[in-house]
Amino acid sequence: MIPAHVKYLIIGAGIHGLSTAYHLATALKATGRGSGEDVLVVDKGSIASGASGIACGVIRNNYFQPAMRELMAECVDVWESDPEAYHFHSVGYMQISPESMRADVAQIAEEQEAIGYESEFIEGADACRKYMRGIFDDWRADGITSVLHEKRGGYANNTASLYGLAEKAEGAGVRILSGTEVLGLLSGSNSGAITAVETSKGRIGVDEVIIAAGPWVPRIWSMLDLPDRIDVKDAKGDIHPDVPMWVYWCLQEGTLGVEPGFGMADDGNMPPVIHVDTDVPLRSDVDGRVLVEDMWGIYYKPDFNFGGIQGGAAPYLVKTPAESIAIDPYGPDSPEFIVDELFAETWCSALAFCQKRYEGQIGKWRKEPSGGIGAFTADSFPVFDRFRDNCYMIADSNHGYKMIAVGKLVAEELLGTPSALLEPFRFSRFAEGKLHPISNSPFPWS
Repeated sequence: MIPAHVKYLIIGAGIHGLSTAYHLATALKATGRGSGEDVLVVDKGSIASGASGIACGVIRNNYFQPAMRELMAECVDVWESDPEAYHFHSVGYMQISPESMRADVAQIAEEQEAIGYESEFIEGADACRKYMRGIFDDWRADGITSVLHEKRGGYANNTASLYGLAEKAEGAGVRILSGTEVLGLLSGSNSGAITAVETSKGRIGVDEVIIAAGPWVPRIWSMLDLPDRIDVKDAKGDIHPDVPMWVYWCLQEGTLGVEPGFGMADDGNMPPVIHVDTDVPLRSDVDGRVLVEDMWGIYYKPDFNFGGIQGGAAPYLVKTPAESIAIDPYGPDSPEFIVDELFAETWCSALAFCQKRYEGQIGKWRKEPSGGIGAFTADSFPVFDRFRDNCYMIADSNHGYKMIAVGKLVAEELLGTPSALLEPFRFSRFAEGKLHPISNSPFPWS
């Protein structure tokens, strides 16, 4: 049975929905303003059935944008607060870059130091090669002139961490209702506030609605009658009219089916998560032809959860307008948005570019569906804001899984404490020209 009314209804049982539910429940009890019984999470699928459930699981601070970096430091704090429940592995993270990114990464290193986030910065081709060979004796990536080694961060097991978070939320009294699709939002006659949510199981009256629907956020955005195209003011004050509020990018990830121990560091321990960007042309490890001539990047890690070397590469833009995208079936179940054989060759060749041990290993690529799509905002950065008086939007622009602290901060805002960390991500930034700076990375979310 669905309830006739709840104080807080959260749409989406991924990282943001579950984190918001848990932190809201504990805050309500701590302040004497209620309990987890006031919080209901609904999901059209189930826990971890969306983008969070197929995430690579990388946890990092490495962002060129100061606001993203400060927010991610808070997120790493939350991951570290209960590594067992969150299935978090604090192995560190490495950003390995070419000369064109050196100044950007140097700035990140300086600002990480300023906020007390431990990292080590190495500069110069020879120094970088020596440092990397101190971890992997078969390291051979060319064109690298800077390495930023974050000593915190690492990765978490995606589905297991979400069930751990769900268990904490349910332990605090939260109810999670699977198989419940949101069909519409109803508002009162005298205001724009949402009074009820129409679901596939019936109507639920609400005091507050929190939208944490990942790639389905644009659908809820439309239900709120918010604009699908906006005017964007840039840092110079120029207005760019009629910019799509939402675009989709197709994520490209997969697994090389070797024993995870195959990727261990020379000391026998788990290495940091490796992220390499370079402008050296990438040649096929199969036949030597040039696969990529422009800047490219990959990330990878040994992962016992995936059973191999797991990682991915830069996503590609889906040219179909957001309103016409077929989101369902999602992820590996989609016949349209999954990686192909060219990606497999490219990613495995990139592994071989970085380390000799991966040479000739493409035959062990897992030939199974992988990938998915992510909904990106007009500037590829999140929107965390309130709309229609009582509707809080968590639109993460596919930065999502690693951002576990967003739910904690949203819970605080729902209870009346504004968050300085969320302030730079308000929707008003597009009209006010308060956009985030852009790096030279080939990835849209760096």
